[in-house]
Amino acid sequence: MRRGELPRANYRPSRGEPQVKAVAPNTNQFWWERSDLNYQNGQLHLAGHDLGALAAQADAPLYAYSLARIEAKLDQLKDALSSTGCDHQIFYAMKANRFAPIIKMMAETGKCGVDICSPDELDLALECGFEEAQISFTGTGVANRDLDRLCAHPGITINCDSIGMIRRIGERAARRSIGIRVNPALGTGYGSSDLLTYAGSQTTKFGIYREQWREALETARAYDLKVETLHFHVGCGYLTRELESWEAAFRAACEFMADLPDLKVVNIGGGLGLPHREVDDALDLAQWSAILRSQFEGTGITIATEPGDFLVKDAGVLVLGVTDVELKRETLFISVDGGFNLHPEPAFYDLPCAPAACRVRSMNTAEWQRATIAGNINEALDLWGEDILFPPTEEGDFIALINAGGYGSSMSSNHCMRGHFKQIAL
Repeated sequence: MRRGELPRANYRPSRGEPQVKAVAPNTNQFWWERSDLNYQNGQLHLAGHDLGALAAQADAPLYAYSLARIEAKLDQLKDALSSTGCDHQIFYAMKANRFAPIIKMMAETGKCGVDICSPDELDLALECGFEEAQISFTGTGVANRDLDRLCAHPGITINCDSIGMIRRIGERAARRSIGIRVNPALGTGYGSSDLLTYAGSQTTKFGIYREQWREALETARAYDLKVETLHFHVGCGYLTRELESWEAAFRAACEFMADLPDLKVVNIGGGLGLPHREVDDALDLAQWSAILRSQFEGTGITIATEPGDFLVKDAGVLVLGVTDVELKRETLFISVDGGFNLHPEPAFYDLPCAPAACRVRSMNTAEWQRATIAGNINEALDLWGEDILFPPTEEGDFIALINAGGYGSSMSSNHCMRGHFKQIAL
């Protein structure tokens, strides 16, 4: 058992139970509710478990993840890719969440591979049951010591992010098959945020631009490297409203295909998003897959994708204990025992994790108050929610942060030496 890990709960819905299929839009009182994440007699449950009770048992900030939800999202994505009529591969982006029970579950299903961005992630992927052929590496600023470890595994796909990386792989493993990450100079992300857009009008560090493309191909030929994968990743968290911009970037990236006679796979990256706010509509996978079908149907190309958030984000919650409920001037502060260092995304990228009371004494919102949920880090930005309508809350209660399954625990730090938390797979 890893440090900070709780014993896995006994409950896991079997195939065919409603929890596994809880992907469709819901009609619950709260926008984020669904059949496996809802209130039962005033207590918030995930995958059949009372989150407040789990947090009380943990006696620490607690990440809880529904494995059934993750598998349901994986099935949903596989169905969308199947509708393209093309061969396809899914590589789960491990950087989103590297909790070993999640990685092991994905390996056991056989429904996906894994995308890694460091040699240590490679070791974890192998340890959790993935074979080399199921592993794709996409990284930037890759040191020679990293390449030495990667090239020792000839079965993995390595996507090169720079001309120098192509050359250094050639020096270590001539005649190897590689992928090249390109930058189409177009991109998009959640809310068209510049922080979440990896390719656009501003030059970014990712991939090879058209201006350097010829040199990249000449470098690969110099070492007899076969470029069998074209890779691009243009942004994070895009939804239907951003799909037009994503399609423009997708089309621009596909223009690089014409120069690759050995091409077998086009890896469209990840970035598929999910709602973070009540006003957000979910990504229309039918529209998304139709774009892919129009480009690749009948070409013999295999479509690969690297989802992270899409698979794990709404499967996880971070549960924090309430330490104080106090009025300061005109603001009611509800303080909790975990801060932004445990889940940096809301502070760094404006991707909120909606606070939800684990115990609601009254569903009558007329009895609720405006409140600000504050973390325990000595930084002014450490706020989980500002001026939100919230049910009556007392010291000793628990609050769950919704959509905490991706880029939370994996990005956490020990700022103020408050980095301790526990994790559990349900």
